[in-house]
Amino acid sequence: MDVEDDTPNFPPLKPSEMTGGVLQNASIPIPRHRLHPLKENWMAIYQPLIEQFKLQIRFNTATRCIELRTSDLTQDIGAIQKATDFIRAFILGFDVQDAIALLRMDDLFIDSFDVEDVKRLQGDHLSRAIGRVAGKDGKTKFTIENATKTRIVLADRRVHILGSFSNIKLARDAVCQLILGSPPGQVYGKLRIVSSRMNERF
Repeated sequence: MDVEDDTPNFPPLKPSEMTGGVLQNASIPIPRHRLHPLKENWMAIYQPLIEQFKLQIRFNTATRCIELRTSDLTQDIGAIQKATDFIRAFILGFDVQDAIALLRMDDLFIDSFDVEDVKRLQGDHLSRAIGRVAGKDGKTKFTIENATKTRIVLADRRVHILGSFSNIKLARDAVCQLILGSPPGQVYGKLRIVSSRMNERF
């Protein structure tokens, strides 16, 4: 004897229906020093937001803001938040190709801190600390990035790190050790040990 299934079968809600039919908006101010890079990379920023998330996007020249809005075709309810994180990563100084990973992966974050949060420095001491993190021709920064699978931006006194939670912690620890005065060779050695342990674990 067949038993009828009385469980109701509702079609999935569209993002616009979840918000009561109200379109979501976001406005991201662009600093003056990032206007030229934005102009050069506009198509690379514009296309994934239009093609992947079906968002509406424009640059308001009067307010110097990027304005985002969902459309009836937007399927991802988190599209506005992902797009905002992507644009803010670009504003912080990350390359478009690095920042675009925030659109494709859910476990990536950005951690920002000030050099003086680690150690109070002034004048030449501050410049030398930033120089130790960067290294000659950026070698130290690239080494940390490759060992921890992160991307690092040095913006004056601010340090921005893009990556997964565990990888950000590794990169931040390495940067803090350099700021505190540890020799780069010693930091490299610790990074190699930790990264090899992580590779064995996974």
